[in-house]
Amino acid sequence: MRHGYTDEEAKPQMGFFTDTSLCIGCKACEVACKEWNHVPDTINELTGMSYDNTVDLDANTWRHVQFIEQPTRVEDDEGFRWLMSSDVCKHCEEAACLDVCPTGALFRTEFDTVVVQSDICNGCGYCVPACPFGVIDKREDDGRAWKCTLCYDRLKGGHEPACAKACPTDSIQFGEVDELRERAEQRLAKLEAQNWNGPRLYGHDTNDGVGGFGAFFLLLDEPEVYGLPPDPVVPTKHLPRLWKTTALAAAVMAAGIVAAFVGGPE
Repeated sequence: MRHGYTDEEAKPQMGFFTDTSLCIGCKACEVACKEWNHVPDTINELTGMSYDNTVDLDANTWRHVQFIEQPTRVEDDEGFRWLMSSDVCKHCEEAACLDVCPTGALFRTEFDTVVVQSDICNGCGYCVPACPFGVIDKREDDGRAWKCTLCYDRLKGGHEPACAKACPTDSIQFGEVDELRERAEQRLAKLEAQNWNGPRLYGHDTNDGVGGFGAFFLLLDEPEVYGLPPDPVVPTKHLPRLWKTTALAAAVMAAGIVAAFVGGPE
C-alpha cells in the first residue's frame, strides 16, 4: 500500500525531469499550462530580470521560465550565458502543504502527485508558508490556494501534462519517476563527459529533506543561482516527535496536578 492506495489502485509514480540545458526560454510551457488549466493571465511590466516577465511561481503562474544572465569569461573575452529553467511545483514525496491542510483540500493522487481541490479549500493559507519552495499561493480574488496539479485530469485520461506536451526541445520530460531518474543520471554523465560547466541534479535523491521530488531538475549551477534552497527540508518533518514530546509533557503536568490535590491537606 502506498499513501493510502492499495496495490490495485496505485499507479506508477509520475513526474517531471526538467533538463535546463535544453531549455530555450520559449515559454510554451507557461502558455500551455495557462490554456489547459484556465489559469488567469498574469501581465507584468518590465521587471529588470532579463526576459522574465512572470517573476515567480504563484497562484496564477504554475510554470515559471527563468532567464538568468550569468557573466562568463573565456580567455580574454568577457560575455554572459543564459541559464534558463522552467520551474514548477516539486510534488514532494513528503509534502508539508498536504500535512498542514485542515480540510483535506490537498490530497495525494494515485500517481503520487499532490493536488489542491479548490472546492474544498477554505483559504486558511497554512499551506503557503509550509512549502519550502514558495510554490503554493493564494489567489487574491477568491482567497483559495492554487498550484500545479501535474495536469491530474490529463493523467487520468492517459495523456501527458500540457507543459511537457508543448515543450519543443524536450527540456520538460514526463514519465515514471524511477525511469526519469535513470535518464537524468545518463544525461548528467554525458554533460560531464563533454566538460559542461557546472551540471548537477537537484531533487532526484529520495534521501533528501523532502523524500525526493516528483519533479526534479538538471541544473547548470548551484541551486541558489536559480532561487532554489540548496538543502530543502519539509517543515513538518519532526511533527510526530514534537507531538509525542508535547503529549508526554502534558501527561507529566497532569500527573503532578493530580498528585498535588491528592497529597494536599484534608
